Amino acid sequence: MSPFDRIVVIFNPNSTGEASGSAEQLQAELARRLPAVPVSLCPTQRAGHARELAREVAATGRPLLVSVSGDGGYNEVVDGVMQAGNPDAVCAVRAAGNANDHRRTTREHHLADAILAGDVRRIDLLRLTLGSGADAQVRYAHSYIGVGVTPVIAVDLEKGGKGSWREALSVIRGFTRFRPFPIRMEDGEERTVDSLLFANIAQMAKVARLSEGARPDDGRFEVIAQRRTGKLQVLATALRAATRGLGRQPSVTHYAFTTLAPMPLQLDGELVELEADTEIAVDIAPRALATVF
Repeated sequence: MSPFDRIVVIFNPNSTGEASGSAEQLQAELARRLPAVPVSLCPTQRAGHARELAREVAATGRPLLVSVSGDGGYNEVVDGVMQAGNPDAVCAVRAAGNANDHRRTTREHHLADAILAGDVRRIDLLRLTLGSGADAQVRYAHSYIGVGVTPVIAVDLEKGGKGSWREALSVIRGFTRFRPFPIRMEDGEERTVDSLLFANIAQMAKVARLSEGARPDDGRFEVIAQRRTGKLQVLATALRAATRGLGRQPSVTHYAFTTLAPMPLQLDGELVELEADTEIAVDIAPRALATVF
């Protein structure tokens, strides 16, 4: 007996990664192999729509929501499920789009096999709080949250388009225009950082190995911080991550700071523009997400 009363496949029909065809293939396979469970396709219509659809679907019953997407699309689905507050809702992801670090890092089985097995497991999430008090906004991330050079390059990748040579030019352009960002820590100390990344997985950006021993279910997240060192050192760190890895990094359950200048933040591939004097807190949400992989 399946633990799911229905399966909803959410995808962006305009995705660069053949999401429509992949979603249709998954629906056909699940309908054939799991005939007792309804499987429906749910295309998105605009940015942010996946979050709305996921919140609505996850509100009742025992649904499995499968995001056929990259990291940003899956972020919307996960965030929508968390907003619904139904502990019986389960998420899964089938990689599409430009990149899906979460699926590549956590994959253990062919997705349809994992769904048929119904082996639901719980993993941690990163909880991002922007602001404080009644006006605070809460968002969830399944893999990483970052400020500094990573989101700057991500902005240029979006502007430059997909394709290996375009991506390479976008990375170079990102390094060229990158400027360190000033922040204020909880204890009042002011720092200027090149990069500040909070990771729930050990890898990102297809090849970068962020840390050793990191797992998405250990109740902690890794902090990969680089204070102001200059562009050559930033580039050297990126090359080290892409080759031999950055090694073991400190892990925590809470990290907070205040932005002292406008800066971009990246949330699982989704970009958020922050204003100056924004209070930011990153906390671990232990075993917050039910999933199959």
